[in-house]
Amino acid sequence: MAINLDSMSLKELKDLQSQVTRTIASFEERKKKQALTELEEKARQMGFSLAELTGGAVKIRKRAPATPKYANPADKTDTWSGRGRKPRWFDAALKAGKSPEDLSI
Repeated sequence: MAINLDSMSLKELKDLQSQVTRTIASFEERKKKQALTELEEKARQMGFSLAELTGGAVKIRKRAPATPKYANPADKTDTWSGRGRKPRWFDAALKAGKSPEDLSI
């Protein structure tokens, strides 16, 4: 399949480039799926599942929710754990002369 690239406009060349990129990406995905299918079939023939042989699904460790350490003096239900960005009420209380210990729960 010979394509005369010199006779193509810039728009046509860019369109061709995006088509090639998409085709390459889909080709790699198809090959991965094919390999996975073949591995699962081979494992099934031997009496196992692929998850058993690879140690099962990888579990993502999630961080436990942080416990609140500080409470808004104007609204005790508005709390902050001390993680992440400081809330406005916390900064305002510090500027007003309060200490973090005064705001702790």
